[in-house]
Amino acid sequence: MADDPKSDRNETAQDLHRMARESAQQVWLAGMGAFAKAQQEGSKVFDSLVREGLDMQRKTQAAAQDHLSQASARVSGLASGIGQRASGQWDKLEGIFEERVSKALRRLGVPTASDVQVLHDRIDALARELEQAKAQAQAQASRTSPLD
Repeated sequence: MADDPKSDRNETAQDLHRMARESAQQVWLAGMGAFAKAQQEGSKVFDSLVREGLDMQRKTQAAAQDHLSQASARVSGLASGIGQRASGQWDKLEGIFEERVSKALRRLGVPTASDVQVLHDRIDALARELEQAKAQAQAQASRTSPLD
């Protein structure tokens, strides 16, 4: 169950949530500490704590962004793999379906597209021959006309 993508995503989301909560708590505490020290030691210490707070914020944001990027990459990889496998299965299923339909049509005596094309070409040839025969018959009939 450890390899379950949903489990990985849930753990990653929980980790990110926990880190954000801890980070927020640390920022709050640092702010409170900074405020107390600022009252005691003046603006010099306060400025130093602001800089440290900014550094801490940048580090926390960078870590959170890194974890988010890793999780995003894992999810994208999983989605891509699933899509490729599904596409391959559909292609295979389509090929099997086409083959079986073709076999069934052959058994039923249904002509193929090439059979129909051969018949079409033959009909065209016969139509041309018929037109030629009509033309010859008309020409011969006009030569041997009873009106002469």
